[in-house]
Amino acid sequence: MKIEKYTISVYSENNLGLLNRIATIFLKRHINIESLTVSGSEIENVSRFIIVVEITEDQVKKIIGQIEKQVEVIKAYYHTNDECIFLQSALFKIKSSLLFEERQIQNIIKKSNAQIVTVSPEFFVIEKSGRREEIDALYDDLASFGIMQFVRSGRISVTKEEMKISELLRKQLN
Repeated sequence: MKIEKYTISVYSENNLGLLNRIATIFLKRHINIESLTVSGSEIENVSRFIIVVEITEDQVKKIIGQIEKQVEVIKAYYHTNDECIFLQSALFKIKSSLLFEERQIQNIIKKSNAQIVTVSPEFFVIEKSGRREEIDALYDDLASFGIMQFVRSGRISVTKEEMKISELLRKQLN
C-alpha cells in the first residue's frame, strides 16, 4: 500500500476531552500527526478539526471509522493533497536593527509575498501565509540573519469539490 499525505476533516460538537480521544486513536496505531488545527466551521456551534497525516488509504479509512464512533463527532472525511486547497501561516520575529542595516531583508520579504505586521524598537514581525514549502523557503532565507522567534500554524484547508457539508450537517443535527 502506498503512503500518502491525507487531510482529515472532523466535524463535531465542541466537547471537553474529544481532542484527547481523537489523538489517542492515532497514538494507539503509532501514527504521527503532522499538523492539527481546530476552529469553528460554517455551521454554528460545530467545530472542525483538520488533521494531517502520512499513512496508507487503508489506515485512513480505519481511522475515520474510529473517529466517527466518538459520540460528539458528526462526520469525518479524508482527502488527498490534490483534492484540497490548503495553507499555513507563520510568524517570524526579527531584530528591528536588521530591517535597516540589512537591506536584503526587505527584498526577501517582498520576494516571498510576506508582510510586516508590527515594528517596535527591539523587533519586527513578519507574517507569511502559503504552502509549507514557501514558509520553509522564507525561513531558510531569514535564518542567516537570526530569527528571534518562529511559529507556524497547522494546515487549514477546503476541498476543491463541493461537499455540501452545511446541508449534510444540518440534516444530521436535526
